Amino acid sequence: MTTEARPALSEISAALLVFGSSAAVLVIELVALRLLAPYLGLTLETSTTVIGIALAAIALGSWAGGRAADVIDPRRALGPLLAASGVVAAATPFAVRGTAGIDPTSGLVLVVAGITILVPGALLSAVTPMVTKLMLTDLGRTGTIVGRLSGIGTVGAIVGTVVTGFVLISVVRVSVILVGLGLLLVLAAVVVEVRIRGWVFGVLPAALVLVGGLAAAVAPGGCDVETTYHCASVVEDPQNSDGRILVLDNLRHSYVDVSDPTYLQFAYVRAIAASIDTRYPGTDPLRAYHVGGGGLTLPTYLREQRPGTRSVVSEIDGGVLRVDTELLGQRTGDDLQVRVEDGRRGLARQGDGTHDVVVGDAFGGVSVPWHLTTREAVGEIHRILRPGGVYVLNLIDFDELGFARAQVRTLQDTFADVVVLGAAAPFGRPGVSGGNIVVVASDAPIDRSGLAERLEERQVPWVVSDGPDVEAWLGDAEVLTDDHAPVDQLLTTTPSR
Repeated sequence: MTTEARPALSEISAALLVFGSSAAVLVIELVALRLLAPYLGLTLETSTTVIGIALAAIALGSWAGGRAADVIDPRRALGPLLAASGVVAAATPFAVRGTAGIDPTSGLVLVVAGITILVPGALLSAVTPMVTKLMLTDLGRTGTIVGRLSGIGTVGAIVGTVVTGFVLISVVRVSVILVGLGLLLVLAAVVVEVRIRGWVFGVLPAALVLVGGLAAAVAPGGCDVETTYHCASVVEDPQNSDGRILVLDNLRHSYVDVSDPTYLQFAYVRAIAASIDTRYPGTDPLRAYHVGGGGLTLPTYLREQRPGTRSVVSEIDGGVLRVDTELLGQRTGDDLQVRVEDGRRGLARQGDGTHDVVVGDAFGGVSVPWHLTTREAVGEIHRILRPGGVYVLNLIDFDELGFARAQVRTLQDTFADVVVLGAAAPFGRPGVSGGNIVVVASDAPIDRSGLAERLEERQVPWVVSDGPDVEAWLGDAEVLTDDHAPVDQLLTTTPSR
């Protein structure tokens, strides 16, 4: 018969420590994705790397914490674990952005970010086995105690995920989240240390987190606006005082001339405009649907060039819309409606045969979101186009152009006529490994010669490719479907050196 001893922690204290430390690990993981986005992009590889590091931290911390709890007094370890993790969390924005300020394209950014995820994640994950050891005073209740604390930790992780994903990232700057989390962890460490060893042990970590917070506040590499999905910045063009460049994460997404809404700077935008004008010469108004808003450059251009045109834009990030209206001076209204919604859901809301033009220009990092690339998504685009309407899609790919080839093959599966516009080999310019590629698709024949002339008029040094040249290039490229669309694996985000 066992004799039950008094636990070293109250049940409430134990629950709070396990709940809070588990929640903090997930907050750090999700915020790390946002912190890395300006330098690595929001790709599947980035997400997988961050999740993998976080899981490794949890495994390492749980194992090491359990081992340590058997050889030291867990009560004396809890405060240092919380304090050290808080200091690292608060210093993370400074460390990552400072490293990126030296060379944002180097692997050092990922190494530093990995350390700043691994260290606090492991330290915080060590809290649960420490607390468990303190609460195990009766072997007859081992299963109950371990199960309860495990459940509390899981609930904490869920709350940390939900609160961060649905609330914090949308309303609070990334640096503020991390510094605030660091402060909370250090305050928790101070409370634990004061109860066990006195005030003096809480002073040092509190001072360190204050220094880390101040450094993070002035660290380079910040955003003008941290939206739900992007780190958004507006950069003035040094060659044009009226030119503004919208940068989302690490991608120059849009160019807006605040004094001339008809000015199109980027070659791919001029190529899209040339494609629309080839199908619909003149200045007659159109009905256009845009998957992705960016800086609203093209919808604004169509409104000015074709009075009476009505554009509907599906933009998933309401923060980008605020940047458009508040920092870029773009004007929305009945003739230019921007709906904050996912593009696939926005397509489903459109009526059959209601649009002359659909423009695809949605990106997560440098990749088109996979669910907008599939045969099923293209079928929705085909459904909302009027007879003879045109779908114009902007892509980015390099080297083997595996994603671009699969996307063109997918469009061919639905549309009767598809042409490819680009500068990269095999599109006619040796030595160019990739970049922007514009694909034009329609059920009506596309005027190749007319399109080539309009590209030349707009000073776009691209060629129009179709027929045997494109078929030879496509090779065995697969059709992307909702069941299988490995976009991130097919995509090459940067040219090989």
